[in-house]
Amino acid sequence: MKKLIALVSFLAVPAMIFAQEATEVQKLDSGNTAWILAATMLVMLMTIPGLAFFYGGMVRRKNVLSVMMQCVVLTAVITIEWIVYGYTAVFGESLQGGWLGEIVGGFDKLFLYGIDKDTLTSGNIPEVLFALFQCKFAVITPALIVGAFAERIKFSGFLLFSLLWSILVYNPLAHWVWGGGWMMRMGALDFAGGTVVHINAGVSALVMALLLGKRQGYGSSMILPHNVPFVVLGTALLWLGWFGFNAGSGLGADGLAANAFLVTHLATSVAATTWMLLEWFINKKPTVIGICTGAVAGLVAITPAAGSCDALGALFIGLISGIICYTSVAYMKPRLKYDDSLDAFGVHGVGGFVGAILTGVFATKIITGEAEGALYGDWHQLWVQVAVNLAAVVFSAVMTFILFKVVDKLVGLRVTAGEESNGLDISQHGEIAYHDGE
Repeated sequence: MKKLIALVSFLAVPAMIFAQEATEVQKLDSGNTAWILAATMLVMLMTIPGLAFFYGGMVRRKNVLSVMMQCVVLTAVITIEWIVYGYTAVFGESLQGGWLGEIVGGFDKLFLYGIDKDTLTSGNIPEVLFALFQCKFAVITPALIVGAFAERIKFSGFLLFSLLWSILVYNPLAHWVWGGGWMMRMGALDFAGGTVVHINAGVSALVMALLLGKRQGYGSSMILPHNVPFVVLGTALLWLGWFGFNAGSGLGADGLAANAFLVTHLATSVAATTWMLLEWFINKKPTVIGICTGAVAGLVAITPAAGSCDALGALFIGLISGIICYTSVAYMKPRLKYDDSLDAFGVHGVGGFVGAILTGVFATKIITGEAEGALYGDWHQLWVQVAVNLAAVVFSAVMTFILFKVVDKLVGLRVTAGEESNGLDISQHGEIAYHDGE
């Protein structure tokens, strides 16, 4: 009898352990949850006030409120779109398994249906928190495009375009890369948005700048930033917020987050220093605008690689992105004569593409646990990165072109010559930023 009891007890141990592990899997991780709550707030800072100050300082004083308004309104409107439809379009599950599931998420999570405070997702954090964290990515992506058409776009046209762009461009691409779509199945590495956010926004920014046309006086008169301290403040907020952007994307308070934090800071520092030194050597003076732009280029480039590269990779990504983005802004744009007002393409499009490709070079299984880049012998990963990101470039460019034509036909996108001359603050919002002498 004792032997029988011992045998039953022995056989029951694995089942007990399995049941205990299953219970633990379903238990909320308070540490991860606390970190992603903080990371979500940090990513919120990137759009307002971070991007609002960064872009707002770069435009002329008659347009500063229009740029800030665009950042604020996108935070509100895209949040609504995301909760109603965007989240399910990216992370919905009902269409998974068939060919349509490779293209778009299902409709099972419309209005966050079926998700309550006790529903958990990766990292054992509440799914409502994951949805809100991802919402901040959906918000900042169309806001980045603002830098390309600043100072000359109608508010009504901007708002309609941005909403349609989020639904028809951002959501599908995010699903392809993060929501189980075809790019994810190919093995694409995009830890925090090099493809989904920066290439997507940067390429769309270039298309918008080309189609909308140049600002009055562009190329014939100086168009200078009206408030460089605003740019510094915006850069500081972006740099700070990016730690939530990158280090939060692993959804855990762990070593992966710590590494993402480190490589983000390192790559940014290297790119900022590289830009400053290039400008100092070529133009004989290092500028504040230059080092700030270089820092943002480094932030952009390390974004896709933050979950796969180590300090050595971050150093080279910062160095290479600083050189290439500087070349794009200082030489390519003047030579091609397109008016990307605040260098959204030169920094985000170019920096995002450079970072995404270099992810396929510097990814190491020491960080990823599995995938490796060409530097460590896996040339296949580099091929995947090239193929996926070229496809993203084509998709973003074609869809933006179509949406521009549709919205321009419906409500118009370019302000009149008189409205542009007076400034968008007055013509679009009936306000001015500075009341001198009062």
